[in-house]
Amino acid sequence: MPKRLARLARLAVAVALIAVLSGCAASGNQLATSSSDVGFWLGLWHGFISPVTFIVSLFNDSVGIYEVRNNGNWYDFGFMMGVSTVFGSVLGGSSAARSARSH
Repeated sequence: MPKRLARLARLAVAVALIAVLSGCAASGNQLATSSSDVGFWLGLWHGFISPVTFIVSLFNDSVGIYEVRNNGNWYDFGFMMGVSTVFGSVLGGSSAARSARSH
């Protein structure tokens, strides 16, 4: 019984975390009149939140992980920096630590 309760608690925490992080999802700003504001910094932010945004976009058609109306190369550069930071630190860091312990 304690294992089942612990598993249920972990599931509840995971669902709550996903619900809270879904508020960070990127989407089109209908109040914005100019696409020139979507540059490096917003691209970096969209790259950081891309894992959460991807999950939300599976269930909500109005959420996209990439701002289509951007200012070009600087947005792309920021987006790729954000994505590589998130996936590099989560995936790359754990495998490097694991390989260091095995030697």
